[in-house]
Amino acid sequence: MPAPGVTVDGVWKAFAAPDRADTLRDALGGIGRGWARWRRGSPGEEGPAVGGGDGVRWALRDLSFEVGAGEALALIGPNGAGKSTALRLLAGILPPTRGRIEVRGRVGALIEIAAAFHGDLSGRDNVYLQGAIMGMRRAEIARSFDAIFAFADLEEFVDAPVKHYSTGMSARLAFSIAAHLEPDVLLIDELLTVGDAVFQQRAFARLQDLVRQRGTPTVVVSHQLDRLAALCSRALVLDRGRTLRVGTPAECIAAYVGRTGTGWSSAHQTASEGAPLRLAALCAEGSAVVASGAWLRLRLEAHAARIPDPAWMLVIRVRSSATGEAVFTTTTARCGIRLEQSGRLQLAVELQMNVPAGLYLVETEARDFLQQRSLGAGPWLAITVDEGANFIGSIQMNPRIAVLGS
Repeated sequence: MPAPGVTVDGVWKAFAAPDRADTLRDALGGIGRGWARWRRGSPGEEGPAVGGGDGVRWALRDLSFEVGAGEALALIGPNGAGKSTALRLLAGILPPTRGRIEVRGRVGALIEIAAAFHGDLSGRDNVYLQGAIMGMRRAEIARSFDAIFAFADLEEFVDAPVKHYSTGMSARLAFSIAAHLEPDVLLIDELLTVGDAVFQQRAFARLQDLVRQRGTPTVVVSHQLDRLAALCSRALVLDRGRTLRVGTPAECIAAYVGRTGTGWSSAHQTASEGAPLRLAALCAEGSAVVASGAWLRLRLEAHAARIPDPAWMLVIRVRSSATGEAVFTTTTARCGIRLEQSGRLQLAVELQMNVPAGLYLVETEARDFLQQRSLGAGPWLAITVDEGANFIGSIQMNPRIAVLGS
């Protein structure tokens, strides 16, 4: 029997676009656009021809990836990027329009919770129903039955109809079923936020156990980027159905946040070779993993095409990958540094990472202070901050405690 895993090879997915005309003007416009496409010999949208060609919206375009034992792949992207469509294809809910999908093994899918349960059946009956759908024998389900309801904190509601469950109760039960019925492949769509904070921590620890200890191949979609960075070994960035980047979670999260993060605008473009002040390189001295409250030491290299204008400055910005928000910004001007020479410039930068554990992006930019314009964005680094030995919370206050005697 082949090892459990997922293979997606050149997959396209098309949906019919709405083509109903509400007015005569809309109808005539549609006829005109169709005639123009016919004259150009174009099917309307890029992609392999399907059906008549016109009125097609491509949700996925030439998607390919593989996930094997012990791997967790994060699908990252904005709403409408095609992430949930990809999971529905993997779960067999939707068929691909073109390409090949192979899912080897029994699938545990946390997708469309409301559709997963029969409302008139009890929690007990739904557990056996979901296990049967996964291809499990009744005896196999019975062995995990008590653990499923204990994990979901629903022992008192075993025999209550699921239609009387709250949304949170249904979500907890769905997660517990998928996590305890020993799936060969796990698919998760936006469910790292189920339940309260205590259950979220328990659920995340269970996912880590399934991926790292049991080696369950996993594909997960979530906007909790810090959770994805901690759970997944690889990531893929989607935008309008196209693959923009494949790599480590840190690389892909940085690419995604840099594209959509708060505070970025069209002016934030990488500086060209001819820019008057260009940031060339950024690196960490030592490890890119630091404890909360510890010092991060960086080396920044820039190049000035001529003697810098007194208004020019370099900006260092630290952004949370979890929220996309800039949590700290400083500049050479704020630190009392003036850029006074042309050619190659090297700067040593030290930042005390007084932030909670998580994934952060250190971004650089050259700016003209007087004209309030960007001279070009520079390189960035993904930095992992671990829990500090003396700190748990949202702000590091560098505590010092001394015993003064009796």
